[in-house]
Amino acid sequence: MSSTPHKRILLKLSGEAAMGDQAFGIDPATVQRVAGEVKAAKDKGLELCLVIGGGNIFRGMAGAAKGMDRATADYMGMLATVMNALAMQDALEQAGVETRVMSAIPMAAVCEPYIRRRAERHLEKGRVVIFAAGTGSPYFTTDSGAALRAAEMKCDALFKGTSVDGVYDSDPKTNPSATRYERIGFDKVLADNLKVMDAAAIALCRDNRIPIVVFNIREEGNLARVLAGDGVSTVVGG
Repeated sequence: MSSTPHKRILLKLSGEAAMGDQAFGIDPATVQRVAGEVKAAKDKGLELCLVIGGGNIFRGMAGAAKGMDRATADYMGMLATVMNALAMQDALEQAGVETRVMSAIPMAAVCEPYIRRRAERHLEKGRVVIFAAGTGSPYFTTDSGAALRAAEMKCDALFKGTSVDGVYDSDPKTNPSATRYERIGFDKVLADNLKVMDAAAIALCRDNRIPIVVFNIREEGNLARVLAGDGVSTVVGG
């Protein structure tokens, strides 16, 4: 069984986590490495569902900033998340993990439509479920989609794998003196406008008492360490 106190978690990965050292797109070797870490977590008895961003392919906000219609740009971003989900599904199944991709935008030729009870059944059967296409609506980020699915699936925690090892009081990429929090409350994250997740996602996790664990997914083996309570991370809670 798992050494973590959690039984079911949602793992939210940034799209950038799929591109490795490339400037954009999907790096198969990186996806396979992350899939191996997901498999290791599942083999310890965890029920796992995933949400993967699409920023490595297309970012809706960036498109809107350049003059595209915001809703159109967001739908394009949702389609990018489906591509990442299919890539992760392929890597997981090559590793021997039974996986289902469920999209908030129906596209029956490539994946299942999102149906909450069916998703719960997949998890109960030991499958990894990858939720794609965000919430299915524009003006919401994949962070909001992850928080929503974590609440619907009654997850014990939301683990956010990104390119930094936690939550800082300022951007550590531009401020070398930035201080990392070990633990921080939801309300302080919102009040200080810390860029953990968007405000809607933070509020949804707060209201449903779902802690958020922020860690660096780019560091090999870090998911297992964080799940075991040994890795470097920040816990956002009540």
